[in-house]
Amino acid sequence: MCQHDTLSGTVRLPIAGLTPITTLGYPNHLACVVFLQGCPLRCGYCHNPQMVAPRRGKPHEWQEVKQFLASRRGLLEAVVFSGGEPTLHNGLVGAVEEVKAMGFKVGLHTAGPYPEHLARLLPQLDWVGLDVKGRGQDFDRICGRPGIWQRHSHSLVTLLDGDIDFECRTTVHWKDFTFAQVERLALTLADCGVRHYALQLARTNQCIAPTYRQAIPDAPPMAMLTALVKRLAPYFERLELRQ
Repeated sequence: MCQHDTLSGTVRLPIAGLTPITTLGYPNHLACVVFLQGCPLRCGYCHNPQMVAPRRGKPHEWQEVKQFLASRRGLLEAVVFSGGEPTLHNGLVGAVEEVKAMGFKVGLHTAGPYPEHLARLLPQLDWVGLDVKGRGQDFDRICGRPGIWQRHSHSLVTLLDGDIDFECRTTVHWKDFTFAQVERLALTLADCGVRHYALQLARTNQCIAPTYRQAIPDAPPMAMLTALVKRLAPYFERLELRQ
């Protein structure tokens, strides 16, 4: 966990990248995505390996992002913090407050490993995209870290009990899942009360683990996954398959 990321009242965040404009980061909004460095998870399918190693942010990094945002007032509707795992950083609270003060909506992409930090952020957030790596202990197997699935469960309960708009999403790599496990996870989330859900296929050419870049001979064909989404659609208000 990073130390307190402020210096003389100035927010400090390790900026790993910036997507200046997108319609994908925040549903139905024109947004930019700010990527933060560092992640406690080690998912084999991770397609941002350069963002995994943690580091301390330098004072000028967030100030440069703020200057960019100031130049996009009237164009962008929202700012999304992603990663890595953005809730790793204490300075995120101050950054979110500053973005809200600039008039933007704020979204967050998180896997929910720090439920107490998510709870602190929620009053200032407008939307959350919660990564669901797997069901129960499969979550820990897929993310490569023990004990994370219980923390994630607390984060999901916090979102379900609140009134913020949120989406759950699962990245599917057939090295991690069987077809039946994908269906079971989706139905479990629906039973929990999740209304917005997305399945997204892993980008196998960018995976951090070499074995995840190899073809899976018995991977289910796309037609099966498309049919599954159609079959599961009645259980959700919105269900998407993203490729």
